[in-house]
Amino acid sequence: MAVPKIVLFYKFTPLADPEAIRLWQHTLASSLGLTGRILISEHGINGTVGGDIAAVKKYVRGLRGYAAFKDVDVKWSDGTGADFPRLSVKVRPEIVTFGVPEEVKVDENGIVDGGTHLSPHAVHALVAERGEEVVFFDGRNRFEAQIGRFRNAVVPDVATTRDFVAELDSGRYDHLKSRPVVTYCTGGVRCEVLSALMRHRGFEEVYQLDGGIVRYGETFGDEGLWEGSLYVFDGRMNVEFGAESAVIGRCTLCGTPTSRYRNHPDVRGRELTLVCGRCVPDPVEA
Repeated sequence: MAVPKIVLFYKFTPLADPEAIRLWQHTLASSLGLTGRILISEHGINGTVGGDIAAVKKYVRGLRGYAAFKDVDVKWSDGTGADFPRLSVKVRPEIVTFGVPEEVKVDENGIVDGGTHLSPHAVHALVAERGEEVVFFDGRNRFEAQIGRFRNAVVPDVATTRDFVAELDSGRYDHLKSRPVVTYCTGGVRCEVLSALMRHRGFEEVYQLDGGIVRYGETFGDEGLWEGSLYVFDGRMNVEFGAESAVIGRCTLCGTPTSRYRNHPDVRGRELTLVCGRCVPDPVEA
């Protein structure tokens, strides 16, 4: 029986010919029957792909066979076999769309001027040492934080990643500039850029959760500082890190605890709404 798996990965590294990388990546992934989304720019690569475990393993070997990607950090999770509708491999100005490609500088070591990487255990050590002085800063869109976030985290009021630049420039977070700030996001890629943008704007002590929420959940499950579920950009919609994961989201129609997103009120739309199964049941397939 096929075992579906999903891999999440990124690598910031200078790429002289992103179009050539796109063609290679499309050929590699499609030849293995994988689906998902891969973005490539002169700054590097960012992707999530899924398929049968044997095919995904071959893909990862192929990805790491390219010298610039040999040490790419790959995060594995269980899939359903129908997590992505198709394979999409595109070249973009940025692999994370903050809207400021000219501000992002990359060398062979990754993002220039980014925050200090902290492992999940190192984050706990920082909190143990500095206590409530530490600020967790959510690097995701605000709707993602409705179902899960770090305890007492700052959640910026942003609908898209592009909104972060104006949000930081607004002065709304200037009072945090002298405090230790730990940025976090799903797999780590958004925080690579966000932490650099924050440092450029005068934040003095900026960290980023290495491997993102995914790696933190693998490390601590339900026993750490994370509360709730993790929103993911595939057919699963959300994942939990243990059987005791708290449900902190609330149905926007009736207030019932839920971590369930659906396209509502337009089932074919792109706007996701947090709704319970009683208020917005899934259609019954014939």
